[in-house]
Amino acid sequence: MIFLFFGILINPPSLIHEPCRARTGSSKQTRRFSLVTNNLESLATILHEARKAAKPIPQISKNLSSLTRDDAYSIQEKQWQFRQAAGESLVGWKMGLTSEAKRRQMNLDSPLYGFLTDRMEVKNGGVFSLAQSIHPKIEPEIAFLLSRDLQGSVTRAQVLESCAGVASCMEILDSRYDQFKYFSMEDVIADNSSSSHFVVGEWKKDFRDLDLRHLQMKMSVNGELTQAGISSDISGDPVISVIELCEMLFQRGQILKAGSVVLAGAATTAVELKPGMKVKLEVDGLADVVLSVGGMR
Repeated sequence: MIFLFFGILINPPSLIHEPCRARTGSSKQTRRFSLVTNNLESLATILHEARKAAKPIPQISKNLSSLTRDDAYSIQEKQWQFRQAAGESLVGWKMGLTSEAKRRQMNLDSPLYGFLTDRMEVKNGGVFSLAQSIHPKIEPEIAFLLSRDLQGSVTRAQVLESCAGVASCMEILDSRYDQFKYFSMEDVIADNSSSSHFVVGEWKKDFRDLDLRHLQMKMSVNGELTQAGISSDISGDPVISVIELCEMLFQRGQILKAGSVVLAGAATTAVELKPGMKVKLEVDGLADVVLSVGGMR
């Protein structure tokens, strides 16, 4: 099958396995297309190409109301296959919509997850270029590093026993749709739960003295406090996010593997990224994480 995408003739999904490229040029004008397929691989290809080109597309659900959450996760998984074929490695998972504040901001009803690859990571203290994005936002989170496999229904104690480290982190979100609000759950899941990039602080290996439910979290931009929360705003306890992730992955026939990084979800609403920003996250008992924002190329 061959179809039209953004006015360009695109080959079938099996022929698009190529490295991701940053967008050049400064235009962010939306280019409309007519969604005439319900083929999940074709829908995955459309979202994959939208991300690579940094060009927003209409929400899938506007044209395909029959899309289920299982369909949406299948679309997400197919996009991972495209990126794996392009040489990317799976390094972990992100949980989303884990705070009531975030669910209100996005007008959605329950947690979800997405995958993380090595090319999505920005080093602590590094620079994130807006040339790679459409309408990026950033939010404060807690991250976990797993030392052993977890699967299915697990307890809080099992998660902690399987955890090699805890760190402060920030996730950069960037929906591939026209606007960054009022999506259906299916739209968000299919779009890898809006994940773009992430930055993780130094791992704290001895975290037993930390009260993971009550860590104060402060995110500042250019030295001014912009967001403040507490780790209990993440699922009531960020460890619960890992428990929920294990269950959701198991439902898709997957497990949470040793070595995986898990972003537990946001403690506050997200902040729009703009050129020249220096974003810093401070979390009780954990090393700071810092990110600078570069302009368009």
